[in-house]
Amino acid sequence: MNLLLQKYRILGKKGEGTFSEVLKVQNIKDGTYRACKKMKQSYDSIEQVNNLREIQAMRRLSPHANVLELFEIIFDKKSGTLVLICELMDMNIYELIRGKRHYLPERKVKHYMYQLMKSIDHVHRNGIFHRDVKPENILIRDDLLKLADFGSCRSVYSKQPYTEYISTRWYRAPECLLTDGYYTYKMDLWSVGCVFFEILSLHPLFPGANEVDQIAKIHDIMGTPEPAVLSKLKRSRGMSFNFPPKKGSGIERLLPHVSQEAIELIYQLCTYDPDDRITARQALKHHYFKEFRDMEKKATSIAKQRHLQESVNAVQENASVDNTDGSGEKLSSGITTHDVTIATDQQHSPTKAELTEITMYPTIPKAQSLPLHSQTLKERKRRRNKRQTESHGYMHHTGLLPRVPMHQATFNPTFHSTSFSAAFNKLADGAGSTALLPTISNAYKPHKATAAKTSKSFLSSYTLPSLDRHY
Repeated sequence: MNLLLQKYRILGKKGEGTFSEVLKVQNIKDGTYRACKKMKQSYDSIEQVNNLREIQAMRRLSPHANVLELFEIIFDKKSGTLVLICELMDMNIYELIRGKRHYLPERKVKHYMYQLMKSIDHVHRNGIFHRDVKPENILIRDDLLKLADFGSCRSVYSKQPYTEYISTRWYRAPECLLTDGYYTYKMDLWSVGCVFFEILSLHPLFPGANEVDQIAKIHDIMGTPEPAVLSKLKRSRGMSFNFPPKKGSGIERLLPHVSQEAIELIYQLCTYDPDDRITARQALKHHYFKEFRDMEKKATSIAKQRHLQESVNAVQENASVDNTDGSGEKLSSGITTHDVTIATDQQHSPTKAELTEITMYPTIPKAQSLPLHSQTLKERKRRRNKRQTESHGYMHHTGLLPRVPMHQATFNPTFHSTSFSAAFNKLADGAGSTALLPTISNAYKPHKATAAKTSKSFLSSYTLPSLDRHY
């Protein structure tokens, strides 16, 4: 805690869970506010902390606009204390809807769900699935949504079977309930569908009291699955099960105030057969999100045009400097007004070729030429030689722009090497404290009575903290 107190001022407790407590802190140096998760479990070594799945996942997923950003991990070797420093959000989704008597505007819900889908798509495309998507693990600040708590995540390439009792029961997919750990990343999409319904209706979709009741509640609303789906699930279960055919009441009856497109998307997310369940990428292309897709396309187009204009302006400044003599006077062959108004005149998003040409080559204005019929061969040759001289010695070639020589001494590209400061990788200092790469904190308590689950041993090198769950 000494290193923590040296860098941060503790302002108060924000929450406490089975395995950690969350504090609101302020950075002493720059005054910024952060969330600090202090783990109750102690750790033996830096290697043990570095091998936590949370940290490994965050190294791969960061940065992303809809994944919680983490700044620092403080590990005290002497006491084994682990402290996680991450960005401070206002609340989680459960806290947002708790106690509300009036529905949220559907457009606001749609905006939240679009961001959640983008975070899930990013996670899955990076070979990870979350396994505990629920309102408590989805944080918001104003209109910004971020997915948090990757303590239960797994690689999509890891070998089945997985842990059976993962995810919080109310948001657990049927394949997690009915098989001996044979499920895939598609389980996250079922959970997203449950969260979607809960934000719209202000109450959970399948609030089962136990495992059997959970299945019963799913069948009450969605109906029993087809025999082919059940037989597929039975192949992964040691015990046999049979459900009497039942027609579900349907989701639309529970959401009379919601658009048909939203109900259709919930059905596609909460499909019994995981093979038929929609993916996050497919969900982002659903007509329900068309408004936000169009807004993003427009913003991207504007950003491209702005980037093109900035590139043209930079070329103009460089050419202005190059086209001066020793006294600082600008030479007559400067960039014309037409040269710097390309983007605004044409009013279209620049192509990759346009960006490459404008960025790589300075615009060299052409010398005024005589009408073709009045130019003799000798006159044209003389003017061509003159243009070469005025173009700072660049060799003439066919094409719109002169070829610019690239010298090894001046070519110094910058590559993105890491998302975090090198300071995070420093080894232990004299005080026995180490700053590592960031991870995610589970900053909030679940909203129902919970019981601590026995911790799971992983590779016999450390103990992963289990999450709070509904039982």
